[in-house]
Amino acid sequence: MKLSFLFIISVSIVVFFSSEKATSQILNAESLRKVTDTSGYSGSASLDFQLKRNVNDFFTISNNIHLQYKMNKSLILFKNDIDFQKIEGEKLSNSFISHLRYNYKLSSLITWEAFMQGQYNKVNLINFRGLAGTGPRFKLSQLDNYKFYLGSLLMYEYEEVLDGITPIQRDIRGSIYFSFSLYPTEHISIVSTTYYQPQLSKFKDYRISSQSSLLVGLFKNFALKTSYTFTYDAFPAIGIPNSQYDFTTGVAYTFD
Repeated sequence: MKLSFLFIISVSIVVFFSSEKATSQILNAESLRKVTDTSGYSGSASLDFQLKRNVNDFFTISNNIHLQYKMNKSLILFKNDIDFQKIEGEKLSNSFISHLRYNYKLSSLITWEAFMQGQYNKVNLINFRGLAGTGPRFKLSQLDNYKFYLGSLLMYEYEEVLDGITPIQRDIRGSIYFSFSLYPTEHISIVSTTYYQPQLSKFKDYRISSQSSLLVGLFKNFALKTSYTFTYDAFPAIGIPNSQYDFTTGVAYTFD
């Protein structure tokens, strides 16, 4: 059994469209995967500090736990994120997201996925969003240093929002994603994932999320980490802007 931990302290500069408060509404499941050829447990834990400014000043403390268990053709992923945010020194908002995913390798190119997720986000007026879905994941490349994947899933969504107008949503959505992981050198890694999630009964109701990260090794156990995230929701809660983005940079320390 091998368990590795990741401790990240980052100071972030975040820019927003239309005064929005950007907190991701679509979890990037690709960021959960830890590349390993051995069976057993692995994982990470992180602690982040962020300073943000648009029309308000924000101070955020967040932590997350990621566990992964691999055995033969099966892979189980668990992610739990909790965030606390202080706005203008007086208002406190918070969010959490818990994600459980199971992968079963059908062949060298095809894996079947199933997942469940629960989410609360006060900033985006999401009182609760529950998801459950399943579908295939296709490996598009056999190269070790350049990996490309395509996923196509169906999911059930239950959502309660806090705008006082929108009724409870019970929908079936698609979740199509394209992901790539590039390792051009021993010290550089680039990971990017883009999701498209339309409501199947009303295709104009859709969400898009794209996240790209660059990790550059500085010296032993230390690396510079930079991430950019963009999200678009065609029908967010009343008063929440359609598009949001953020840019985060920091220093990462890893140890086994």
